[in-house]
Amino acid sequence: MTVSKAMAVAALVAATTLGASVARADDMLGSYVARISDRDHRASDGYPLSSAAQMVRQDRANWHKFHRRDGDDQGDPWFRRDGSRAGLQRMLERGGAMSSATRRAIVNGEPLIEVDVYPDSVRVSIIED
Repeated sequence: MTVSKAMAVAALVAATTLGASVARADDMLGSYVARISDRDHRASDGYPLSSAAQMVRQDRANWHKFHRRDGDDQGDPWFRRDGSRAGLQRMLERGGAMSSATRRAIVNGEPLIEVDVYPDSVRVSIIED
């Protein structure tokens, strides 16, 4: 094999490997749908929550821990434990997790949302306001 052919093969292998790792980081793990109802606007001990991230986290606590489920809620395999729900909240607080309109809809109403879950992030969108 010539040196130029060997370099071309090595470059192709490197590009394929790099491309595969980038694709894995963006692969969606799955999604779930949830109604962010009045019960999700309050913490487990009753105090009012102030942010959309807190409310989405509380929805998952209500589903997994307290079994207080809204009719539109779906389960998920990712946020069963307190620590994973804390991670959910951190991801929700990052830019890009949800638009300002989505945040307002959650804080001021009871929208039906879809949460797309990725290895290191989530994206929330409104299905029904």
